[in-house]
Amino acid sequence: MPVLDAADPVQLTQALVRCPSVTPAEGGALALLAETLAKAGFDVHRPVFSAPGTPDVVNLYARIGEGAPCLVFAGHTDVVPEGDPSRWTHGAFSGDIVDGRLFGRGACDMKGGVAASVSAVLRHLAACGGRPARGSIAFLITGDEEGPAVNGTVKLLAWARERGERFDHCILGEPTNPDALGDMIKIGRRGSLTGHIAVEGKQGHVGYPHLADNPIPRMVKLLAALTATPLDEGTPFFAPSNLEVTTVDVGNPTSNIIPGAARATFNIRFNDLWTPQTLEAEIRSRLANAGAGDTWTARFEPTNAVAFLTEPGPFVELVSEAVAAATGRTPQLSTTGGTSDARFIKDHCPVLEFGLVGQTMHQVDENVAVADIVGLTAIYEGVLARYFAAF
Repeated sequence: MPVLDAADPVQLTQALVRCPSVTPAEGGALALLAETLAKAGFDVHRPVFSAPGTPDVVNLYARIGEGAPCLVFAGHTDVVPEGDPSRWTHGAFSGDIVDGRLFGRGACDMKGGVAASVSAVLRHLAACGGRPARGSIAFLITGDEEGPAVNGTVKLLAWARERGERFDHCILGEPTNPDALGDMIKIGRRGSLTGHIAVEGKQGHVGYPHLADNPIPRMVKLLAALTATPLDEGTPFFAPSNLEVTTVDVGNPTSNIIPGAARATFNIRFNDLWTPQTLEAEIRSRLANAGAGDTWTARFEPTNAVAFLTEPGPFVELVSEAVAAATGRTPQLSTTGGTSDARFIKDHCPVLEFGLVGQTMHQVDENVAVADIVGLTAIYEGVLARYFAAF
């Protein structure tokens, strides 16, 4: 086996992809990073976190340098399952390179991004004599992003704070670009809130409706009340909050039975005009005024997916300049998409997301352009050079 050159982001991506780190398995990925960063002089820790009903998860924290400013690179090495192995043209954990593309689960989401950040930092340190010229650099890498996200970044941040660690800015290397490297920087994320409605009725024969109580018309009224009026009109950086009804169920096995109950589920992706608490209050108010009587109940799932925005300023401008210098593209500042671990990091320091092109994440034959891994590394190198000059 050839010796891994961790300053080569393509080699490092291949090595990480070959680690079968399907959540919650560590799969050797964090061990590889820990060894690589320790050799480079980082103070490395691998805390394991637990919670009832969830698997134990290994995480990684590493830091080099002293004091502020501290730039953090965050990410995850856990991946979703491969699915049916026979559907993969190249093995899900092969790391094969074919026609300029590197294949494997996590190549796009987000081992390529993690590798690019590590390689960029190693190159930066080599140019600075082995340590940051001033300030410090840290890594926050979890093995619990694709899973329940209970024993991962949120606990790793709390653990670091208890140790007295402080961070000034963070880049999360999720795949943010829709089509080409340089398209998009995520400066915030929408929140997510899921609710469930139940309407009770009385089962009976369709031919004798006076002996039954059909809950479906009342459910229709309730759902119409939720969707008739927009929640808001959006903000300069966020689209309008959006409620989608995702399932309506009565469990009716035949056409001549009036069902005894109806259930519905909805999910709201909301902007920073709302919190989960204010949004729940708004939904309950709409339901109460729907004219559907009082035979319904609503419950909401606990959520830690809260909307947030990192206001454009010097840090966002610095990263945008590094992207433009390397790609010739001025990245769009966006808050689109789902949620990410940035929702936890924003409570500790300003955070933005920039990584690879995300077109194949979670797909069969997930892959990424080798040129993009190299390009992302160059962008991160540009960020590092600018960051310690500016802050």
